[in-house]
Amino acid sequence: MICIAAANAGATSQDLKTGYLVGATPKFQQIALFIGAIVSSVVIGWTVKILDTPSSALAATGVHHAIGETYSAPQATLMATLIKGILSFNLDWQFVLVGVFVAIVLELCGVKSLSFAVGTYLPLSTTLPIAIGGLLRGLADRWAKKNKLPEEEEDLRKGNLFATGLVAGGALFGVIVAILTVFFESGMKSVNAEHWFTGKLGEGGYHVLGVAFFVMMAFILYKVATGKKKTL
Repeated sequence: MICIAAANAGATSQDLKTGYLVGATPKFQQIALFIGAIVSSVVIGWTVKILDTPSSALAATGVHHAIGETYSAPQATLMATLIKGILSFNLDWQFVLVGVFVAIVLELCGVKSLSFAVGTYLPLSTTLPIAIGGLLRGLADRWAKKNKLPEEEEDLRKGNLFATGLVAGGALFGVIVAILTVFFESGMKSVNAEHWFTGKLGEGGYHVLGVAFFVMMAFILYKVATGKKKTL
């Protein structure tokens, strides 16, 4: 209860502060929050229901739950494991206690335990791009400090906004592709170019091509983050 109250208080204060900065009023902010909560609940519930519907190909292999088996969901899987263990009274508490003491040691050493924990349970394919993004952020901050940019513009830098768009776009497109795969499985397979590239470049060449596209995207992000603003 204390955790939920603190989270709601923090979220409310941030909302009111943001609304004050843009000239909104608490009344219309509350109306917008109601609309956002209702619409997001309907959309998220419908999306989870669709993604948990196995396709014909999955049904043939005996897979009955697409989420967690076809579509990776490490955080949701972790939460589900904890909840099931607690409700069934068979959770391995010794591992939980070990994690608690590891977090205490990390905090005493000046390391953020939350970041360490996220990097521990997420797969390397997820954490490595995050680490590279952090490196790009560090290089961009170094460039900004060298050019003596105003600190108040830090959150509104082009690099931050571009990176935010990448996160939002990747998440939205991933959900769209998953939904299209459920409804139009054969059509999505027909436009999938993975087999063509694999046949031309080989399995290793296909992976190298993916790395090359990622490097190109990282280079574009860095150039956007370090680009000077145009003055009118």
